[in-house]
Amino acid sequence: MKRVLQVENVKCQGCATTLKNRLQENFGSVEVNLETIPREITLDVEDEKMEELGEALKKLGYPLSCEKLNFIENTSAKAKSFISCAVGKIEQK
Repeated sequence: MKRVLQVENVKCQGCATTLKNRLQENFGSVEVNLETIPREITLDVEDEKMEELGEALKKLGYPLSCEKLNFIENTSAKAKSFISCAVGKIEQK
């Protein structure tokens, strides 16, 4: 099922590149909308894979906007997103 999901900490094309590259193997093609706040990703994902997707996003530092994170989880996600962003910028070249 095609879904549009809001994610946190996505700031630039580097972040978008990381999301596309890291999620593609398990979830197929991913579109990232950098024009909205919070940012949106569009992908084809079934209900039974939503938890797996949420975990994959958190691991990269881009949790779903609907997730309630405590202070430590939120701070950790932001730190991970900086690294993911830098990796994405390198992969763009």
